[in-house]
Amino acid sequence: MKLLLATRNPNKTREFRELLVDQFEIADLSTYPEVTLPEETGTTFEQNATLKAVGVSTAVDGLVIADDSGLEVDALNGAPGIYSARYGGVNASDAANIDKLLRELELGNAPSRSARFRCVIALARAGKALGTLAGVVEGGILDQPRGKGGFGYDPVFQPTGFEETFAEMAPQLKNRISHRGKAVAALQKKLREIRD
Repeated sequence: MKLLLATRNPNKTREFRELLVDQFEIADLSTYPEVTLPEETGTTFEQNATLKAVGVSTAVDGLVIADDSGLEVDALNGAPGIYSARYGGVNASDAANIDKLLRELELGNAPSRSARFRCVIALARAGKALGTLAGVVEGGILDQPRGKGGFGYDPVFQPTGFEETFAEMAPQLKNRISHRGKAVAALQKKLREIRD
């Protein structure tokens, strides 16, 4: 089965390919340069994922999946949330986003650094939403980045029950316990229902 991932983020595409290895043929918008990715104007991960999946599915044939995900830090009232990718500014680098996050936590003298990664995947075909699936992983934010793997906030996020950050983990372990891994597991179940 072919799936089009409504993204131009190569890191996200790589993770989806690792998670869905040998089951689905994953393409992303790099193969459709003429397709415009809808603007994320929603106020929730679910709304943004649905906007992207439905919007792209009007321009291409077949099943389209879109993911919207981010980090929610309790001491920052859930920020950066849906603004995770641009927390440090438009087109901010991962390092700039992490720097701003750590600065905000330091300024607020946060007694708790509890946080979670949340992922919502929307599935669409021919301009119609077929459902959304979610995954969450709880953890905390470290004082300093650790590790070279992963992307985004992975170097400062330590999932509950583990000594390593996402950036220090082997990709197979991260994919098994991550928010995206959990959402993809739910997606696989949904896709089996569609196929059967």
